[in-house]
Amino acid sequence: MKYILCLLMIGLTLTAFADEKLKGIACRSVHLSYPGMTGTAFCNDVIIERSAPGTYFMVCGWDKGYFGMQEQGNGKKLLIFSVWDSNQNDKNGVPEDKRTKLLYKDDKVRIGRFGGEGTGGQSFFDYDWKLNTAYRFMVASQPNGERTEYTGYFFVPEDKQWKKLITFSTITGNAGKPMRGFYSFVEDFKRDKVSATKVRKARFGHGWVCQADGTWRQIDQARFTGDSNPVENISAGVDQEYFFLATGGESKMKEYKLKDVIPLKVSKESMPGKDILEVLR
Repeated sequence: MKYILCLLMIGLTLTAFADEKLKGIACRSVHLSYPGMTGTAFCNDVIIERSAPGTYFMVCGWDKGYFGMQEQGNGKKLLIFSVWDSNQNDKNGVPEDKRTKLLYKDDKVRIGRFGGEGTGGQSFFDYDWKLNTAYRFMVASQPNGERTEYTGYFFVPEDKQWKKLITFSTITGNAGKPMRGFYSFVEDFKRDKVSATKVRKARFGHGWVCQADGTWRQIDQARFTGDSNPVENISAGVDQEYFFLATGGESKMKEYKLKDVIPLKVSKESMPGKDILEVLR
């Protein structure tokens, strides 16, 4: 089954229209895809430098879902973790036994179903994240019959520990199939003309993928893409061992252009620690 997520690999975003209607209305959605990697877990950091109401900073995306930070149109901040169950748009059109299933949720997590961009299960965790602060996300997978379970973890810096937020399962056809198609993006979903004048910028890095044999592989390159919105005030590059993405306002492409592969010099200091290994036991 082909999920809308796969379109990101050719420069489209989940909720963008495939024409020029967004020009002058919204910032262009920009993405980093991490090619050639598969595994059972994906860990990645984000540092949000500039935000605006109506922005989603997606940190850990894979072929069946996505996990990141959002600033809603009213300025409220939260985390969103979603898993697909179909590539249609009617959330009520999927038979009950084919839907994404909830297996676990933290008491402070809210859940629901979504449609309009494929369908599936979605969860929300209210969290007043701050600018210029490093936040770490992780998604882990586990086979379960014809389904695969996906669990979202968030490292809460105030508590200095990982928090298990949610576990969804979805039909994958082959429960032993590893996670793939890893990516991150920045999206403006307010789209009210004013939003296009606001800069959104974030750094993504210290990314790791746990391969099927249990070894960890560090993410050291990313492909820069954008959606079909033709505006050119976007940017991507490297800043202090992080990739960065920027869109809107005075953003401007410099060293790297769309479809370029951006190399990243990494250090072993960002290697997953014992805390991650303990979480995944």
